Amino acid sequence: MKAFMDDDFLLQTETAKRLYRDYAAAMPIIDYHCHLSQQEIYENRRYDNLTEVWLYGDHYKWRAMRANGVEEKYITGGEGVGDYDRFLAYARTVPMTLGNPLYHWSHLELRRLFGIDELINERNAPVIWEKANAKLRGGGFSVQDLIRGAGVEVICTTDDPADSLEHHVLLAAQAPELGFRVLPSFRPDKALEINRPAFLGYLEKLGEAAGRKLSSYDDLLHALESRARYFHAVGGRVSDHALDYVPWAETTHEEAALIYEKALSGDGVTPEEERKYKTYTLLFLGRLYAELGWAMQYHINAHRNNNARRFAELGPDTGFDSIGDGAVAAPLARLLDRLDEHDRLPRTILYSINPTDNDVLAALIGSFQGGGIPGKIQLGSAWWFNDTKDGMLAQLRSLGNMGLLPRFVGMLTDSRSFLSYTRHEYFRRIFCNLVGEWVEQGEAPDDPELLRELVQGVSYANAKTYFGF
Repeated sequence: MKAFMDDDFLLQTETAKRLYRDYAAAMPIIDYHCHLSQQEIYENRRYDNLTEVWLYGDHYKWRAMRANGVEEKYITGGEGVGDYDRFLAYARTVPMTLGNPLYHWSHLELRRLFGIDELINERNAPVIWEKANAKLRGGGFSVQDLIRGAGVEVICTTDDPADSLEHHVLLAAQAPELGFRVLPSFRPDKALEINRPAFLGYLEKLGEAAGRKLSSYDDLLHALESRARYFHAVGGRVSDHALDYVPWAETTHEEAALIYEKALSGDGVTPEEERKYKTYTLLFLGRLYAELGWAMQYHINAHRNNNARRFAELGPDTGFDSIGDGAVAAPLARLLDRLDEHDRLPRTILYSINPTDNDVLAALIGSFQGGGIPGKIQLGSAWWFNDTKDGMLAQLRSLGNMGLLPRFVGMLTDSRSFLSYTRHEYFRRIFCNLVGEWVEQGEAPDDPELLRELVQGVSYANAKTYFGF
């Protein structure tokens, strides 16, 4: 029987162990999509205790705690509840996460970053708390230390077009001393959500950032373009869209402009009008990204804010989202085809939170490859609820079956936690084990050069080339 999470964790064959240790383990990390705070990176935040760095903002852990019967005040905070109380509630929860990746992630975070090998449970909680807090009080545990210690080379945060990017500008000036780069990603979701109550207020904010009043649809498009060009000047090379459904409706610039004016007047916009507005705006942005040489990311099919009571209390991104089941193939094919029509389709990464879409997307991307760009259209890494051992393997197998796995740009964290870089280790071990199985079963040759290029490419090198950082 193997020891829990020993040096061979997730590596079931001798070939897998060799691939991981020789080719994957030491590779730098390019985290091309995350939700880290550029301000905290610039200010080099230090944490007072383990709860602050481990549990604040981590809705993966919050969901598990709720499922374990923990009261909300011990999860997102409440009157009279201290950080140790919150930590203890999670320590009680961790044993119940056996079978969930949180069990592995939580132990990896403590082991790799704090050197703490104790099993996480209520009995060991006081020892873990004291050991971790002693580390945090010492040197080497600021935010920038954590990033460097994980071997991170590039971080792409998620930023709104209206954001000033002031901390990105400051971080860019410090990059040689930091040893890593922090770049913005352009995420214009709020400009597309024309039916949301906050839309009109957001237009004012975006107009202020762009230096113009957004009185017409053309004003909006000009504002988005000017902000994208500013992002580019600051180092941005990636866009991102949360498409809870994939919109497609034939429309014209004139029709989209009338729909925008209707929204400005306070009149309701119908679902069909919303699709038309989003379709035209996405096409405009896709062509802009192609001109700028950016990569475009579509995160598809999340079903958000299911719990209205909790949304009212806690807001978005607090652990009340789930997997959607909207149609993907037809509308997405039309969007990509319209962009490709005049060779204005940018490099694109497609993620779906619904694992049943893996094969759909893996087949679809093959219809739009080309332009001399290896892996121009990507099947994105296993995302959110798929960010599990089984989910990663399913995504890798779909891509391998229908596309070119050696061109895959690999893993990202999609996280709000500075401890999440251990997820790259988790992915690399799973990937090396899959390839190792192929070799030992005679399905792939034991060719050192071929295997080195495959493992190092998927771990790091493909992303470096694809994004051009």
